[in-house]
Amino acid sequence: MCKIFCTIFAGKLPRMKRFITIVACALLAISASAQDYSTYYANLPVELTAPQLPNIPEYTVNLSDFGAVGDGITDNTEAFSKAISALNKAGGGHLVVPAGIFLTGPISFKDRMDLHLERNAMILFNPDKKMHLKSSKVVPGITASKRKDISITGEGIIDGNGEWWRGVKRGKVSDTEWNAFKRMGGTVTPKGDLWYPFNLKSFENIADTPEAQEKMRTHMIRFTDCERILVKGVTIQNSPKFHLVPQRCKDVTIDDVTVRCPWNAQNGDGIDLMNTCNVLIVNSTVDVGDDGICLKAGAGESGVKAGPCKNILIENNTVFHAHGGFVIGSEFSGGMEDIVVRRNTFSGTDTGLRFKSAPERGGKTEGLWISNIYMSDIQGEALVFETSYADRPVGRDDAVAAESDVFVPEFTDIHISNVVCRDALIGVKAAGTIEMIHDITLENCIFFYTEEAFRIDNPGMLQSKNVQYITYR
Repeated sequence: MCKIFCTIFAGKLPRMKRFITIVACALLAISASAQDYSTYYANLPVELTAPQLPNIPEYTVNLSDFGAVGDGITDNTEAFSKAISALNKAGGGHLVVPAGIFLTGPISFKDRMDLHLERNAMILFNPDKKMHLKSSKVVPGITASKRKDISITGEGIIDGNGEWWRGVKRGKVSDTEWNAFKRMGGTVTPKGDLWYPFNLKSFENIADTPEAQEKMRTHMIRFTDCERILVKGVTIQNSPKFHLVPQRCKDVTIDDVTVRCPWNAQNGDGIDLMNTCNVLIVNSTVDVGDDGICLKAGAGESGVKAGPCKNILIENNTVFHAHGGFVIGSEFSGGMEDIVVRRNTFSGTDTGLRFKSAPERGGKTEGLWISNIYMSDIQGEALVFETSYADRPVGRDDAVAAESDVFVPEFTDIHISNVVCRDALIGVKAAGTIEMIHDITLENCIFFYTEEAFRIDNPGMLQSKNVQYITYR
């Protein structure tokens, strides 16, 4: 076990450190070989294929051996770069992050690499925005582009320091929180309704205006055009924008991951799949400021070119606060095909099952099967279809959905069964035309509502069988 590592380093490490490292390496190898997700694919309503797992060598290095210091003060960007370079030269392997707080700038993955965070390890991205600039663009905290066989594993935390990036709406925070933001410096709008992290006391701006800098917020972890990805066990929190974004990727497994940020974090999406296929999301917990588990497939011709979200299984997850527990949209011109969402719990989300889009960004859904969903304390609709959705960035209240006859959303071939919802404002809402919402089946569902059972523009949109709408008497 770990023959390459032991051969190179056995004579160079103290005996105890050598023993601990060898044991850690062996455990990593055993953990990787023990992965078996085939049981999730039994008794599916449509045939799906399990994603391939990454193939990562047993070779292991420890971040501390490259000069890293986990004191929360020392910048470890160079240490990460050196460690990843050493793994790459060896043909790949595991980079172990030990206990401590490791402040760093952006981290870029190579092929056949596992970033493994031990218990009590934290990767904390530097709040100095200049460290994230590359050719006048802000790069995510962790990136991988056109890579194969990559993973993030362990029991540690990855923190994006998002409070130094995000605008804050006055109406979404208490007086205590509002004053804490102002103590950081920043800029309050003349109306007093927004705070921007612009002109901070401790860090320089990276744009000329608060609005321009707001648009430069980026995701925390983004994998683009990659194959065979595993994210397992870690906590991902406090992103400047979206937290975990596989984009145009193939074979993605997300297991036992916690994604969290303040409930009022603007654009604080949890897990967003974009034009990605062969995906398994299981046993994870999401508690965020925007959409929880969200599928997107681009807008217009570029979305069609990038392809659909396809062959996806989402099971045994819990979503606490989010704008939607499971969401499709708003942009999905590339389409949604062969997706199963089952045995998930949503507690305290704004909406439960949320399908949102608008002309110029819509596509077609085919073969979506949603079952055994358990919801409680839903602030809006348990199930909602929106076909005139409009983005409303921080500082703007005037966004209007496009009026167009191209890339019109078509929500169809969606089968929803065995949903139990206790306390939603509205049970079911469907807003749009019959051409945009049709052939949706609801079966064996219970919606306990507090204001309205359903609000459906055309009764032919949904076909219901044994669906109960109940409220207080």
